[in-house]
Amino acid sequence: MKTYLDVTFSSEGAKPSEVINRLRSLGFKPMIGEHDMVYEWGKNATAEDSVWFADKIQATMEGFKVMFHIETVSD
Repeated sequence: MKTYLDVTFSSEGAKPSEVINRLRSLGFKPMIGEHDMVYEWGKNATAEDSVWFADKIQATMEGFKVMFHIETVSD
């Protein structure tokens, strides 16, 4: 399973480098292409896992004034 993350930055928010570093602390890896970052689960995730992770991402990004979109897919 993989969770892809797309981030929309604001000129009124945190620096992109700060956002990326914060997301790396959750295990995300930057990528080039269709998505900005990817998290590789290493196991099959459930819908509940995906919701829990979305909550964790939101809490980590709180106050950074960014918007994000996630998509969790099977390999």
